[in-house]
Amino acid sequence: MTTVIKVGGARAVDPAGALSDIATLYDDGEDVAVVHGGSTAVDDTLERLGIEPEYVETPAGVVGRFTDAETMEVFEMVFGHLNTQLVAGLQSLGVDAVGLNGVDGKLLHGPRKSAVRVVEDGKKKIKRGDHSGTIKEVNGDLLDSLLGGNYVPVASPPMAGADEGREARSASDSASGDEPRAEIVPVNTDADRSAAAIAGAVDATLVLLTDVEGVYADPDDPDTLIESVETAAEWAELEDAAEGFMGRKIMAAEEALDGGAEEVVIADANADEPILSALSGAGTHLYASALEATE
Repeated sequence: MTTVIKVGGARAVDPAGALSDIATLYDDGEDVAVVHGGSTAVDDTLERLGIEPEYVETPAGVVGRFTDAETMEVFEMVFGHLNTQLVAGLQSLGVDAVGLNGVDGKLLHGPRKSAVRVVEDGKKKIKRGDHSGTIKEVNGDLLDSLLGGNYVPVASPPMAGADEGREARSASDSASGDEPRAEIVPVNTDADRSAAAIAGAVDATLVLLTDVEGVYADPDDPDTLIESVETAAEWAELEDAAEGFMGRKIMAAEEALDGGAEEVVIADANADEPILSALSGAGTHLYASALEATE
C-alpha cells in the first residue's frame, strides 16, 4: 500500500509525531510520499518584511491567497526552507527522504492563472498579476522511480505553471520551425490539492493532517466527529458541515478520490501517532463509494 501524507502548515501543527510515524511506515517497507504546506510561514515572513498578505474571495465564496510577483519570491524561499527542514528531520530518523517541489521534473504541471475573478465590495472583478495555477498533470513516473528506489519523496508547491502568454523558444525550435512552447514559471497552488493530485496519481491512501480530529457535524463540537463517509447522503452531510479551511480539504478529498486514491482520511496532526492512528480508524474516513453514488 502507498500512503501519501499531507503535513499541514498551521501554527498549531507540530510535525514531530508525523515524522516519527513516517519513519515507522518506512521501516516496515511501506511506500510513503509526503506533501507539506506552509502558508502560515509565508504570512509570518511577509509580515517581517513589511509586506501585507493579500487574500481575495472568489465568486464561489472561496477565500484564497493572491500571489503577486513579490509574494511569489517569498513563497519560493519559505517553502524551500520548510522542505529542507522536513527532509533533514526524516533523514535524522533513518528515512532516505528526497526533497522536491512541483517544478522539479514538472512533478505538478498545469496552466498559470495570471488573472482571477474576485469579489470586492460586493462587485465581481478581474484581478491581474496573479502567480497561481491549476494542476492538470502529475509526473507519476518520477514518483514511481523514487518510491521504487526506496526513497520517500517530500514534495510541496510551487508547481510548474505553463504561462500561455510567454513563449520559450530554443534555437532548435527556431531552426526546425516547431511551435514555441509556453514558458514554465513557478506558481502557487494549494498544498492539499497538490497532495490529492499525487495520491490519485499513485493510487494511494491520502492522509490529510490538520489541527483538529477530523470533520465535525457541528464545527464547534468535537463530540460530533464524522467518522465515515460512504454514501451520497453522508457526503452531502459532510459538505454541509465543512466550514472555512475544512471546505478546501473536502474539495481536495473529492479530487483525490476522483483521481484514483483508495481512501482519504482527515485526522489530527497532534494526536499520539497521528498517521498510524489515522490508518487504524481515527479521524474522518472518506470513500469513493460516496461519490459513485452521486453520479
